[in-house]
Amino acid sequence: MDKPLISVITITYNAAAELPATIKSINEQTYPNFEHLIIDGASKDNTLEIARRNPDARIISEKDKGLYDAMNKGLRMAEGKYLIFLNAGDTFRSPETLSRYAEAAGKDYDIIYGDTMIVDKTGEDIAPRHHSAPDILTYESFSHGMLICHQAFMVKKSIAPLYDLSYRFSADYDWTVKCIAATKPSSCCNLREVTINYLSDGLTDNNKIKSLKERFRIMCKHYGTIKTLSSHAGMIIKHLKKKI
Repeated sequence: MDKPLISVITITYNAAAELPATIKSINEQTYPNFEHLIIDGASKDNTLEIARRNPDARIISEKDKGLYDAMNKGLRMAEGKYLIFLNAGDTFRSPETLSRYAEAAGKDYDIIYGDTMIVDKTGEDIAPRHHSAPDILTYESFSHGMLICHQAFMVKKSIAPLYDLSYRFSADYDWTVKCIAATKPSSCCNLREVTINYLSDGLTDNNKIKSLKERFRIMCKHYGTIKTLSSHAGMIIKHLKKKI
């Protein structure tokens, strides 16, 4: 196998506490034909020392312009036909998860995705993500928000654009919409299972209000202001009904 089928990309910065769980999860995968890229932003702790314990990983460490600049570096470096981002602290749900993605990749889907479980720092389940992955993925699906966690979203490199660095907190939402726009529903596969454990302690979590404002602007760009306002009104009504 000259080229890996899948590139797993991990972004780190001072992630010594979180990275071991991610590396362990990746090393436990039963599927062999993948590469692991670790893109580090010149960490000041022992992140690099931990990263180098995985001799098969391709590692770079240098200053960057933020999370999405680092993700662009990983995207450019990736040699796989498909790529998936699994950042420090996040893990695959089971040792067979990558095999499930690879099985669907064998049918030449453009996008392959699953559901997500939110976990704490010890890896214990907190709750399923509040959005469930749609049965059928269309461009319009994301007019209702980020229905698929970025880490559960695997895409062909050939249709993946670079991240727009004008966005600081929600460039992943913009990027995902662009990926979906580059394909059609019949070329997207829902694995219909939880594939990712997501650590609830990231950049977006820590900047929730700024992220939501930025995501609103992105939604208006892709779907129009009127439709975006209407969608948000529906979300608010649904939330209030749950509260009642």
